[in-house]
Amino acid sequence: MIERKEYLNRLLSWKDEDVIKVITGIRRSGKSTLLVQFQKYLLRNGVEEGQIISLNFERLEYEYLQNYRTLYQYIKERIVEGRMTYIFLDEIQNVESFEKVVDSLYVHKNIDIYITGSNAYTLSGDLATLLTGRYVEISIVPLSFREYRSLLEGKSREEAFADYMKNGGFPYISAMNDRTEEKVDSYIEGIYNTILIKDIEDRQNRKVQEGGRRRVLDTVLLKTIARYLASVIGSTISIKGITDYLISSGRKVSYNTIDDYVYSLVEAFVFYPVERFDIVGKQILKNNQKFYIIDLALRNHILPRKKYDLGFSLENIVYFELLRRGYKVYVGKFRELEVDFVAMKQGIVTYYQVSADLTAEETFFREMKPLKSIKDNYRKIILTLDKFSVGNYEGIEVINIIDWLSQEM
Repeated sequence: MIERKEYLNRLLSWKDEDVIKVITGIRRSGKSTLLVQFQKYLLRNGVEEGQIISLNFERLEYEYLQNYRTLYQYIKERIVEGRMTYIFLDEIQNVESFEKVVDSLYVHKNIDIYITGSNAYTLSGDLATLLTGRYVEISIVPLSFREYRSLLEGKSREEAFADYMKNGGFPYISAMNDRTEEKVDSYIEGIYNTILIKDIEDRQNRKVQEGGRRRVLDTVLLKTIARYLASVIGSTISIKGITDYLISSGRKVSYNTIDDYVYSLVEAFVFYPVERFDIVGKQILKNNQKFYIIDLALRNHILPRKKYDLGFSLENIVYFELLRRGYKVYVGKFRELEVDFVAMKQGIVTYYQVSADLTAEETFFREMKPLKSIKDNYRKIILTLDKFSVGNYEGIEVINIIDWLSQEM
């Protein structure tokens, strides 16, 4: 069990604060493990076992608590009067009307609530309406390269990175005994199918309950959209573009259906949309986005035996690393030029380009051009697998991507 230090520190920074902590992320990304690690911290630091109520709603023994009234009564009877009670509700989306439980518990004194969920749709809507200004979201993603490498023995950083690109960062895979390509793919397939069949169908059913018109989930279409998005990682696309592509391939689909299915994949944390940012005008552009996939192992599963651009895979890794480091990330537009990432944190901006290799003169000048055109004093970085071009070029830093990923946050 690898300690997720960055996420643990974020939870600790909110400990005992009068807000509900909502931990979100794709299935098997480590949310439950994070809660266990946090509970162990509490027990080591003076909290007694009776002060902790921990329920995982994917476990059969808690199925009877999936009625919100029963759940509320169960928790209420176990609250420790006069002392802080820490409540952990894991995969809370399995409890119908769970937001009523959370809202009712919140008004009690000396209550610290932590909930997790695998679907952003479930953890928005009613919950957001009830708890506006009273919750903080911590979004968790699979292992970073630093975390992944710490579990490997006897491999160089380069070997570990090649392994990471192939097998991704889902925690269980990194700890798998006798890991083979077949076992990894079977595990990823299980996660993927559960997301499609359970999380996204649950989302569709919830929309029906909220007044939507019932529509049977077309899993073939959903998988087709997922394959398309996985194949265009790093490219600017629109819902209209996806719709036009599918129609030209012989599918009879509507714009609204494609929009709904794309964002069902987003809300299940399979794909992350990235908005474009006009560096000159300092504003978000509403047309077109890029999409990155949560883990390269999932991409390798969706696009089996397919050769694709190494640079876009590196982009994908860099995007999620920037998220782990607490940045708000955009795709940059500077007049007619594009910057791969504009990363913002606490009012500070850093510009990033990502390139597999800068040794070709044409590639070197192409990647430098957008950053040289931006005349502000913010940090400008090019990340590359190439070790020969590393250095500083008129204030633009070229850093080896494995070195950068290995840095302490």
